Amino acid sequence: MWKKVSASALALSIAVTGFTNVNNADAAKVDQVTRGEYVKAVIESMGIELGSGKTVKFSDVPDTLKPYVEKAIELKLIDVKNGKNFKPDANITREEAVVGLTNAIQDGKTYPEDILKNYKDINSADKENFDELAKAISLGFLTGYSDKTLKLKNALAENHFDLLLERFLKEYKTKVSLRILGTSDIHTNIMNYDYYKDTESNSLGLVKVATLIKNAREENSNSLLFDNGDAIQGTPLGSYKQAIDVLEDGEEHPSITAMEYLDYDASTLGNHEFNYGLDYLDEVYDDANFPFVNANIRDAASGSYKYNPYVIVEKEVVDSKGNELTIKVGVTGIVPPQILNWDKSHLLGKVTVDDSVQAVEKVIPEMQNEGADVIVVLSHSGLGDTTHTEGEEDVTYLLSKVDGVDAIISGHAHGVFPGEVDDSLTGVDIEKGTMNGVPVVMPGKYGSHLGVIDLTLEEKGEEWEVVTGTSEVREIAKDSSDVDQALAAAVQEAHDGTIEYVRQPVGKTSADIHSYFSQVLDDPSIQIVTNAQTLYVQQKIKGTEFENLPVLSAGAPFKAGTRSDPEYYTYVPTGELAIKNVADLYLYDNTLAILKVTGADVKEWLEMSAGQFNQIDSASKDEQQLINADFRSYNYDVIDGVTYEIDVTQPAKYDASGNVANESAERIVNLQYNGQPIDLDQEFIVATNNYRANGSFPGVRNASHIEVYPDENRQAIIDYIIANETIDPSADNNWKFAELPTSANVVFESSKKAVDFIPEGSNIQYVGEGTDGFGKYSIK
Repeated sequence: MWKKVSASALALSIAVTGFTNVNNADAAKVDQVTRGEYVKAVIESMGIELGSGKTVKFSDVPDTLKPYVEKAIELKLIDVKNGKNFKPDANITREEAVVGLTNAIQDGKTYPEDILKNYKDINSADKENFDELAKAISLGFLTGYSDKTLKLKNALAENHFDLLLERFLKEYKTKVSLRILGTSDIHTNIMNYDYYKDTESNSLGLVKVATLIKNAREENSNSLLFDNGDAIQGTPLGSYKQAIDVLEDGEEHPSITAMEYLDYDASTLGNHEFNYGLDYLDEVYDDANFPFVNANIRDAASGSYKYNPYVIVEKEVVDSKGNELTIKVGVTGIVPPQILNWDKSHLLGKVTVDDSVQAVEKVIPEMQNEGADVIVVLSHSGLGDTTHTEGEEDVTYLLSKVDGVDAIISGHAHGVFPGEVDDSLTGVDIEKGTMNGVPVVMPGKYGSHLGVIDLTLEEKGEEWEVVTGTSEVREIAKDSSDVDQALAAAVQEAHDGTIEYVRQPVGKTSADIHSYFSQVLDDPSIQIVTNAQTLYVQQKIKGTEFENLPVLSAGAPFKAGTRSDPEYYTYVPTGELAIKNVADLYLYDNTLAILKVTGADVKEWLEMSAGQFNQIDSASKDEQQLINADFRSYNYDVIDGVTYEIDVTQPAKYDASGNVANESAERIVNLQYNGQPIDLDQEFIVATNNYRANGSFPGVRNASHIEVYPDENRQAIIDYIIANETIDPSADNNWKFAELPTSANVVFESSKKAVDFIPEGSNIQYVGEGTDGFGKYSIK
């Protein structure tokens, strides 16, 4: 304390609602506080450990005062922007003192500036200080004079300082500002490069996020960095390191090299981490110098955790008093239980997967018992809904309700949060980036964003408690100015090898191949896939019990503007076909599979797929969107080998999750095989991929036989192109919409580039601008 305040002085000060109201005659007798006196008194009253003072370069500051000035500058208790001298003997103004003390109160709250209008002389204050002045008034340690003035430009009197300091110390507590940084769903997009288009791309890349990470750490050195999974698969680079330039024992995967360069503190596993099998996963991660956590995967034989369910990261931080201390951060993670279906061939009989919410609830007390001050959940899971169904895929919202969770990094859905959410999710504050009071981030996909969570911890006895938390997402630059060249150099060899690999020619195409209209017309990009799958399976079943069964083939539009990206379409020009083009046609590292199903199953399979479309009201003349944005395009299976029509004036039979929504609904009409109505009892072999074969699609789940082959769908396409040398990508038009109402105004969105590829004589017309950079098209 500056000096002891007398009872009479304190009573007088309180009586006049703020600082003492001293008349002009008495003012001359009042001692005033200098900048040097202010700094020393405040630092001593805060009980802060001093440094050496060596960073202070002001020539007019005595050595004995330098440690105090050094700490005051660090805590922003004093303004040193103007001039080369500190001026320790100059009087400090009331405004400067109030603003400095307010800066030291880190409560993470926002205070409305409207309160300043109550004071007649507020315009005399510097506008850049309005936030701090509003905060000081709202907290009650600055309430002004009885004549509704603040007199902020006056020199600070000693007795005023006594009262100001007294009230400040009641508000000031030791705090720690802890920053949690998060990435998710990088999918081997380490470089700012689109391997499918074989060109630089500044809409993605961990090398660009790296600069955001660096800047965020400079803002707050009390920072931790976590990854939320799906790091080793997703681009030709991932395929190249898995199948072509195969990892040797002890060799680092480029994703691990990149994460080590960026000094990640921990990571969890995404569902795509299991695409290449457990042995490959172990080979990738056994070279990492940071831990991987997962709390819901168990060894099938022993029932014990397959991976570390959590870690306690001991983070050295600097508190609000400038003292160094250790905060213990508990980190756990979960993956969708559906990996048992999606990668059944790799995981069956080897692992089990617990419910995600229950798994987190189980490990939180264990982390708390080990002294965790903060608990962070790495949720490789979408936001989900408000109802907990055991074993469900998307649970982030539900995790925000779990007691003890302080922060969540989400992902899997490739979305961005803070951002728009479904209205059914209550307790969501978009501005603060919280769900049920817990800060949550979902940082996009492929290195498009960095998630930033800021927590304020307050000392409670011998423990620390999170008192506030906010989150934000930061987007990478639109150009290459933010590329971290050192990180790029660290993975250059793998990058160059991938480019050489994807440029290898495999054949030619006699026409352009694109997916601009893959959701509304039979599509050449899907046709090539289904043709290749059919040929592969026909060869595989020769000499087997299935040889005489007709072969159908299912394919879906993987790149159809997925998740609000108007550039996310396949386009391969007429001419040479390289591996990069095949990878663009078939994004995923799936393997081929067959299902034996009946004609009735084929119909149900197609009914599920027809959920891609909204129901069209025949009586309405208003504009109606055809595409159901909540239905993933990769679930819109086209089945070749049969012909059919889709009647979108009827309701969908199934919802996007495959649950029956309208039992009697029939969208699939005129379903035929060999020009005749399909026999619902006839058996068929359907060529597909391991993801679909192991899933729970209607129709698929009734299969009487499933067989998964080791060969990738992508390799089957390459073999098909090589065998034909030049392919004709024309679609066979085996499906179409049933006649749409002539009066209906039906529209859909696609890339603006699609206008140049509208088929001649088509019932599609370009309308104009759509949403989020898309173009709008009508269909009759």
